[in-house]
Amino acid sequence: MDLQDLLDALNAGETITGGSPLHEVMHRVSQDALRVTAELNGGYQEPERVRALLAELTGSPIADTVAVFPPLYSDFGKNIRLGERVFINSGCRFQDQGGVTIGDDCLIGHNTVFASLNHDLDPARRADMIPAPIVVGRNVWIGSNSTILSGVTIGENAVVAAASVVTKDVPANSVVAGSPARVVRTIG
Repeated sequence: MDLQDLLDALNAGETITGGSPLHEVMHRVSQDALRVTAELNGGYQEPERVRALLAELTGSPIADTVAVFPPLYSDFGKNIRLGERVFINSGCRFQDQGGVTIGDDCLIGHNTVFASLNHDLDPARRADMIPAPIVVGRNVWIGSNSTILSGVTIGENAVVAAASVVTKDVPANSVVAGSPARVVRTIG
């Protein structure tokens, strides 16, 4: 089993059984993510170096228009996709095994958490991991200290108010707030 086998299973939404060969691959890849993020967060980095480290973390090219203010944390990294003109403020955390896609022109506030994995509720299966992608549409603004849970899609132009916990899809052109986040108004 290798990274591609794991990514194929994760992106197909397959449960990763605790202790399985795929689970072991996930742990190996996590060590690389921890190494890269330690370098990213270990001291001041020029913007070009930040993007180079993000490219190493994700295994994908990062646009010159992406800006990240470290620290940034990820325990996997290989299932993050960033669009053009994305700004990620400091302290954000990516649990991206299930996939985190951020569209063009997005603003991500301080300490936002993207949690794309869940665990089985059955105590006997608790080590099993259930992936589901997080998709952030174009021109979304996520306020500081928000948490976006697995399987959520945030529609384009939406705003997630600070400290919100997003547990279900957010319609395009809407503002959500609270825990759990609910639509409080529409935009336009």
